[in-house]
Amino acid sequence: MPQESYSVRVRKTELVFSAAHFITFAGNICERLHGHNYRVTAEVFGPLDANQYVVDFIALRDELKRIVLELDHRMLLPTRHPTIHVVEQDNEVTVTFEDRRWVFPSGDCLLLPLVQTTAELLARHIAGRLLERLDAAAGYRPQRLRIAVDECEGQEGVYEWSA
Repeated sequence: MPQESYSVRVRKTELVFSAAHFITFAGNICERLHGHNYRVTAEVFGPLDANQYVVDFIALRDELKRIVLELDHRMLLPTRHPTIHVVEQDNEVTVTFEDRRWVFPSGDCLLLPLVQTTAELLARHIAGRLLERLDAAAGYRPQRLRIAVDECEGQEGVYEWSA
């Protein structure tokens, strides 16, 4: 008996967020602060429901858009990095790495429970938020979910989750 598989993919012009970040690599090399216009694509896999679709496109688009808006025009900061230290106090966020120090207004920052703010880990963060939101809004949990975060026209990090 042949196996059937269904999925829906949402990739829309409004699923874009502009944000600043920096990452470390090779032990102690830290990038300069810079930004991207990130594009987010979501693909949801599962069986067809009573309406003959995997998930309602509008529900998927709207929940993903809410998540994208949370990230938009923010300084993305990782709170679980071993050597980037992030402290929020008195409406400011102070970030240190070795001999470097940055201070940002709290309202401009989004502190993320990530080790790095790479495209791959941002995709995982978005996937987790989307799973929460779809469950809360529609009582829906897909069999599989794939999130891609494109940071530079053709450079994307992808995270895939499955039940």
